[in-house]
This record gives sequence, structure tokens and C-alpha cells, in this order.
Amino acid sequence: MNVIWIVSDTFRRDHIGAYGNPTIRTPSLDALAAKSIRFDAHYSAGFPTMPTRADHQTGRWTMSFMGWEALPAGVTTLAEILAEHGLHTAASVDTPYYLRDGMNYDRGFQTFFMNTGQDTLWSLIPEPGYHHEALDIRDRWHFESDRNAPKTFMTAMQWLEHHYKEDFFLYVDTWDPHEPWDAPSYYTELYWPDYDGELVLPLYGNWHDVPGYTEAQVRKGHASYCGEITMVDTWVGHLLKSVENMGLMDKTVVIFTTDHGFYFGEHGGLFGKMSSDKYPDGTLRPYDEPGSRWSYSPLFEEIVHLPLFIHVPGAAPGAYSGLSSAIDVMPTVLDLLGLDVPDFVQGRSLAPAIGDATQSGRDYAVSSIPFANPGDAVQSVDNFLRDLKDPPVTTVTAGDWSLLYSPAPGVSQLYNLASDPQQLDNVIGTNTDVAKDIHQFLVEFMRETKVPDRLLRPRLELRL
Repeated sequence: MNVIWIVSDTFRRDHIGAYGNPTIRTPSLDALAAKSIRFDAHYSAGFPTMPTRADHQTGRWTMSFMGWEALPAGVTTLAEILAEHGLHTAASVDTPYYLRDGMNYDRGFQTFFMNTGQDTLWSLIPEPGYHHEALDIRDRWHFESDRNAPKTFMTAMQWLEHHYKEDFFLYVDTWDPHEPWDAPSYYTELYWPDYDGELVLPLYGNWHDVPGYTEAQVRKGHASYCGEITMVDTWVGHLLKSVENMGLMDKTVVIFTTDHGFYFGEHGGLFGKMSSDKYPDGTLRPYDEPGSRWSYSPLFEEIVHLPLFIHVPGAAPGAYSGLSSAIDVMPTVLDLLGLDVPDFVQGRSLAPAIGDATQSGRDYAVSSIPFANPGDAVQSVDNFLRDLKDPPVTTVTAGDWSLLYSPAPGVSQLYNLASDPQQLDNVIGTNTDVAKDIHQFLVEFMRETKVPDRLLRPRLELRL
């Protein structure tokens, strides 16, 4: 049995046809979902980009013992385990933080392709003295196939042409549809017919706090994001067609998921996935400005509720409604390959649910940036350190309930996802007992995962 695990960054669950979206074009993912188990209550763990990759590679609650940083010595990865058992472990990635600045997320991969060209937004509007290979690579773009996601999928397909007769684990990770949303214009025109080519950059804050900014700019940015979704879907389709042509679908597990979503004006005007602080006059401080800090950044469903499809040869397709976490995918791979799951793994295999949709899920799932306190410098969104102005929000999902917990008094929120899936009505004031019970799940979690005392103590109380 082989495994192909596809990660597409910033891919909102509610933008996929298989999850009910009627307008955004995702035919390849819809086709994959039709022959897979679709997980309907799958949630992020560590947030955002690299913390999720650490979760995926280790099957551990990494938010409790590390931040956005290199994998510590002694932390074993899925690729290492599979390589030890004779699989050819290969990765084709373009998410730009795998190797830079001492990062080591190639650990365990015998073949590792780092497809360069992705960068932060600021490679597109570089200041004097800014240098990065992405500038030269973008200058050479002439065709769709020159772009980042297509190159990453083509590299994976070319590797398969040479190694499809081997037992393999192939990990494909594209940063698209993460911003900058720069798919060929014809993709954006599917959603904004009069698209003029403007590259809309997200604000990382509330668009109402930027003088002169308009809702039309947010909607245009969303259209270009949707264009990138359809481009990624197209290349997922090319990869899966190659897999079919090589006769591999009957002996290959195929997984598709993401790390988090994105806001496009929801919850009062949020445009980004975290929020920068404000100037004294109440206007938004650009998050790339020296001295900017991360302020209150809630993790609503748009961010933490993730897509997950797992195709297993011989398994009947269907849907699973039990609660699952991003850390559960790693032990699922081991279980499906018939390998023992090491004791250090904290995730739970989803293989039983693939065979029996009546299997119970988790009691709760925790989604958070790596635990930190106000004043701590953290890497989040990119690899630059910024101080936390406000306590980070931790979302605990339990049954029909979602608690957005903050240590700050009066900031935590509670939503009933069954009656209020868009999270418009904060009911913590009328359901304090529910909120307290879910908060105790969080306290239990932090103690079990040995969160350091300086981070645990401020979170022992629910301050209404």
C-alpha cells in the first residue's frame, strides 16, 4: 500500500462542492470526495502554517511544547517511521518555511523537492534593498505551469513516473491558495468577470478600520482567492489522473486536507486570519510595519473547521460526523499501512471510522496558536517575530458547542453550532455552565499535555 498526502494551505472547507458549496468550481476534489470518506467535523490543532505541519508530521499536540520553530531534536516524524519500514519517502512542497532560517521540516524524507517562488506579500511590493529568489522566479512566469502550485504538482507527477512501482509515501504541500492570490486571470474571471488584474492584499484586521477601504475590495480579493482554489483543484486533478494512469488508485491511500481557513469580511469585517493592532486613532496598523503587534484574533469556524478526505482502496465511500483533529491523520496513515502507532503519538487513528461511521469521535478538539502570553514574541502568519498585544484565543469544539476562550475578562465567547453555524449569536451569558464545562476540557488538556506553568496559570479560570 502507498500513501499520497496532499496539503493545500488556507483552503476553506466551505469553498468545496463536496461540502455543499454550489458556486466555487472544485470538480477534482468533489470526485475524490465521492470515492473517499469525507470527515465532516475535522478541526485544526496548532495554528497556523508551520505549527500545523509539525502536528501532521508528529501526530502530537505541538502547541503545548513548541512554537513556529524547527522540529526539536528527538521528535520523530511520520516520514522517519515510514522510511525505517522500507517506504520511499518523498515530498514536493512550495510552502516557503520548510527549510529557511534553520527550519528542518524535511526530516525523514529521502527525497525532498523544495519548489521555490513563494514568499510573503512583500516580495510583490519590495522596499529598496529587499532581495529574494521569488522576485526572479516570478519574472520568469509566462504560463500557468510556471506558477507555484502547478510546479509542485508537476514535480510530484514526474517523481511518480520514476518510482510508481515502489512502495512510497508522497507528501505534496502547496501554499496556494494562500495569498498572494496570483493565479492566471482567467481563473479569477470565473468569479469576477470584469477582473482588472489588481492584486488585492489582505489587511490582517478589520477592513472598516482602514480609511477609504471598501467592501468591493474584499469581494475582489475573495474572487481571486476562489480563482486560486480552482487552480489548485485543477492540478490536484492532474495528479490524480496520473495516479490512475499508472494503475495506482487500487493500492494507494489518498489524503487531502489543509491547515486553516481565512476571513473575507465575516464577523464584522475581518480580512485575514489574525489581526494587527491599531494606532491611537483607532485605524489599523499594517502588520508589516515595524513595531506592529498581534491583537485580539478569534478563531471562528472559517479558520478552524477543515476539509479532510481519505480515499482507502476497498473502503466504501461515505461521511463521518465524529469529531477529529489534525493530529489524527498521522496515526491514521500508520494504521492503514499496518504499522504500530508509537506511544508518543497523541493523535487517534481514524481507520476505525473509515470502516464504521458509527464509531465515536473525540469529546473535544483544541485549536490554537502555540500557547503564549501577552508580551511574548511569536511567529505567526510568517517567519517574522511580533509581540502579542492581547492573549491569543483558543477554540475548544465539543459536540454542538464552540468556546472561543481568552484569559482576558469578558472576552470569551460561546456558540451553538447546531442552531447558529455562522456564529452570529454569542450565548455565553445564558449558557455559563456549558462554557465552564468546556473550559474544564481545556484545563484538562493543558495539564495532560504538560503546558508550562507560566502559560497554564493564566488559563485556569473562565473570566466572564
